[in-house]
Amino acid sequence: MAAAVFVSNSVLINGKFVPASIFVENGVVSKVELGIVDKLHATVEYHDYSNKTILPGLVDSHVHLNEPGRTEWEGFETGTRAAASGGVTTVIDMPLNAIPPTTTVDNLNTKLAAAESQLHVDVGFWGGVIPGNQADLVPLVNAGVRGFKCFMIESGVDEFPAVEPDDIAVAIDVLKDQPSVLMFHAEMLPSDGEAVVAADADSTAYASFLDSRPDSYETTAIKTILDLAQKCDKKESLRLHIVHISSAQTLPLLAKARNELGINLTAETCFHYLTLNSEHIPHKGTHYKCCPPIRNKQNQDALWDALQSGVLQTVVSDHSPCTPALKDLQVGDFFKSWGGVSGLGLGLSILWTEASKRGIGLAKVSQWTTENTARQVGLLGRKGVIAQGADADFIVFDPHAVFTVSESNLQFKNKISPYKGLSLKGVVEKTFLRGNCIYTVENGVAQVSLGKTILEQRSE
Repeated sequence: MAAAVFVSNSVLINGKFVPASIFVENGVVSKVELGIVDKLHATVEYHDYSNKTILPGLVDSHVHLNEPGRTEWEGFETGTRAAASGGVTTVIDMPLNAIPPTTTVDNLNTKLAAAESQLHVDVGFWGGVIPGNQADLVPLVNAGVRGFKCFMIESGVDEFPAVEPDDIAVAIDVLKDQPSVLMFHAEMLPSDGEAVVAADADSTAYASFLDSRPDSYETTAIKTILDLAQKCDKKESLRLHIVHISSAQTLPLLAKARNELGINLTAETCFHYLTLNSEHIPHKGTHYKCCPPIRNKQNQDALWDALQSGVLQTVVSDHSPCTPALKDLQVGDFFKSWGGVSGLGLGLSILWTEASKRGIGLAKVSQWTTENTARQVGLLGRKGVIAQGADADFIVFDPHAVFTVSESNLQFKNKISPYKGLSLKGVVEKTFLRGNCIYTVENGVAQVSLGKTILEQRSE
């Protein structure tokens, strides 16, 4: 692209909104000047967004794109189009739900081939830890995966089995010296067995499903992780991460791990846990089903407090779509339907809508979804900030505009979402990837501007 300058009276720089001018050359921020510069000579494109807000592009570190193998669920083209529509300029694809899963280098290469010529935003990949694949982990690191995820409970797909504590111990030992991170779907059956669900429980009632997935599943898993981590001789440098925290009962454990046990542990929560609550989930509302489950309003308030105190560091979509048949809203059986919430492209507006009600500023919302997620995936400096040397990934945002979520403004493939009908605050008007406009609100769809995978890039 040609050299360009982007100006606004409200640019997020170093955690503060200031008037600024962003100079871009070859897709990278060449410099940032405070104040708004006048138009330069004709060879420099001038983009004036004085009355709008410019934010860094979001880094969504938890997305299921499902291609190849289950492309009818989502796919690289539709998933990255949806990301671009919501100001997400980098997504990291989860290792499961596609077939094959990202558990070997060969499988990774299959995904890369499937992604070719389909990407609207930059895409990186997580690897997977499953029983018996410890010899594949270092080769996957060398091939560029951002880190690894494992399940401590049945994942829902046969090709990605759950790990036992012994498998985790092996993975910790293999990865302790690697520039990587080991992540956990932290649900685990307590030693006293499964949750008790009444034989006559109504499977179309959300309360029945919630009873079947109690807080103890999450706390049991995290206690197990902490016990294993403490046995590692490099626990301070070994990077661990808990995905999609749903239960407030886990928060004291997370705080203790970092503040008392010296474990290098981070954790995320999701847009749906911060916005939706169990009191308002209707009968047969299987589009709300996810694992771990959406809990009550009091629990939700505690998650917000944990974000503000730093016990939780990031907020992600966990976009986990499926076909309408797998949600089966007509029958509405919470025990048989697929678990996953679809919302890719709505996250910033969802989070800002709720945060503004709580008196939380937009700078903090951006930090949880850009800077902190970029740090988690080892890309901070290149992604997640507007600064000299970073990729020119940013969004033009109107924090005051309001819109209603409908099928027409959902860009992902299967338009089943609990957010439909909600009135949200904040509109992404334009998304720029390395200085190129890949989404504009004027026509409502992402422009076909191909990104590239970022496997080879490791900034931290």
